[in-house]
This record gives sequence, C-alpha cells and structure tokens, in this order.
Amino acid sequence: MHMADALVSPGVAGVMFACSGIAAGYSIYKVRLEQDQKKIPLMGIMGAFVFAAQMINFTIPGTGSSGHICGGMMLSAVLGPYAGFLTMIGVLLIQGLFFADGGLLALGCNVWNMAFYGCFVGALLIWRPMMRKGATKGRITLASVLGCVLTLQMGAFSVCVETFISGISELPFGAFLAAMQPIHLAIGLVEGLVTAAVLCFLSEARPEVLWGVNHEGEKEGRLSFKNTLIVLAVAAALTGGILALFASAYPDGLEWSMEKVAGTAELEAAGGVYESAAKIQETAAFLPDYALKGSESPIGTSISGIVGALLVVALCVACCFAFRFFRRKELQ
Repeated sequence: MHMADALVSPGVAGVMFACSGIAAGYSIYKVRLEQDQKKIPLMGIMGAFVFAAQMINFTIPGTGSSGHICGGMMLSAVLGPYAGFLTMIGVLLIQGLFFADGGLLALGCNVWNMAFYGCFVGALLIWRPMMRKGATKGRITLASVLGCVLTLQMGAFSVCVETFISGISELPFGAFLAAMQPIHLAIGLVEGLVTAAVLCFLSEARPEVLWGVNHEGEKEGRLSFKNTLIVLAVAAALTGGILALFASAYPDGLEWSMEKVAGTAELEAAGGVYESAAKIQETAAFLPDYALKGSESPIGTSISGIVGALLVVALCVACCFAFRFFRRKELQ
C-alpha cells in the first residue's frame, strides 16, 4: 500500500506529514518514559523482520493481485503502540529513501495509512482489551485477524480519501474505493494469520515480550530472551535473503486497484516539489525496487533484503540511544 508521490498533492502531503509528525512526537515522549531496556534490541530485530516480511508479496487467488503485510499490528503487540509506531516509521523511511519503495513526498501518508492505524487502533482498541485475561492462542489469533483486517481497511479507505482530496481525476472516489476495499480485505486476512503465527511463537518462546498482556499465572518461556532474538534475526535474514526471491510478481492491492480504475499503476505528476523529491530519491536509492542498478539478477533481491534489515536495526538502535529511550528517570 506504499503510495507514490503522484497520488498526493503537496497540500495533502503536508497535512499528512503534520499528522504523522504529531503522532511521532507524542510517541517519542511516551517511549522516553518506558524503562524496559530489553526493548532496544527487540525494536531493531522486530523492525528488521517486518522490513523483510514486507518484501514477500503473496498472491491473492483468482484476482491477479498480490499483497504484503503492513506489520503495524505485529510490532505494536510486541513493542507497544508508541515504540511500534516509531519502528514502523524507520521501516518506511528506509524503504522510501534507499529502495524507492513509496514516495518521499507521500511518506506522511504512508506512515499514517500503514503504521498509525495498526499501531494505535489495532493495539489499543483490539489487542490490549482482548489480552486482559491472558494470551491464549485463540485470543492471539482472533485479535490478530480482527486487528489486521480492520486497520488495513482503514488504511485503504484513507488512500482513497487522500487521492480524492488531492484531485487525482484518474481515480474517481467511488470506483477506486470499490476496488481498494475488497482486495485489502483479503490481504488483511492473510496478514492477520501471519501476525498470529509470529505472536503465538513469541507467546510460547518468551511470553513476557508481548505488550498489554496479563501475564499472571503464565508458564516460563521455552527460550531465553537472547535465543528468542536469535531466532527472530535468523527468520528476518532467511525471509529477506531467500524467501523474498519467491515473492509474487502480480501487482499489489494498490497497483491492482489503480489498473482496474485508471488503466495504469503509474501516474505522472509535474511540478518542482515532485521533481525535487524524485531527485532526492534517485540519488539516495542505491538498490531501487530492491534490485541492483542496471541488473535483473535475483542476487539484488537477496542483498536488498539483508542490507535493508540491517539498516532498520541500525536506525532503530541509534534512535534509542539518541533519544534516550528505555532509560530509568533520574531521581529528583
């Protein structure tokens, strides 16, 4: 659901940057009050896993379309809504800047559509209430599916609203909405099952890492915290380095919807601000579209998956120390 710059006007882009920026600022404030230093490596590893998992587009049978997870619900169920939201921003920033996945002008929209709903609506309104009595596999699965379906529907609706307000005449609101919502319903169901599988593993391996769960009476985890991180890191490396090679070649839900309505998934936009954003992205993106420049070798995909995951880890850990996240407040 990564929006390109051509889908939003500068005015809408500015408003969405402001909305996402306010949410990010409040999240920084909230995370600085947290005291669990174990979340520093967890942010990096979970962010790397989501980055890698987003590279795998899965086919939606009978549609000629594909989808990929957003990851906000998964991150917030582990890190909490605030740290999860900031981690998602890191993932989306690296995707847009270094891999040309999503426009830089549209970054505020993508943060809102793909991160805000999953991390706040999904975590606070669905995940936490359902986990108050403990995290069973059934509750985890139900919360994951409901959360992913609802928040992906909200994200898809926001894309339609943003293009409508931006005056993208090639995408009439009604027709675009009719295409976007059903295909993202199917994508949300798959993401919910993937999210449930990861969270059920964590519940068995190290149950205390799940956020918002009543841990009273829980059994000891099967793995140490260190070994749990190692499993997640290996899973991220295998996902980005190997499994991404088998991603579906079909257009994703947004591209598929655009082709249905406008006949093309690539719209043109003219203007200085678009050209400036494109120039920055062209300069920074050393692995555009997750491939080596000027090469169609599949090794480019593997390199992109591993390098991108490492960049996410580095950014998350650096931000934790720069903003002094997860440190105890000094006594007055």
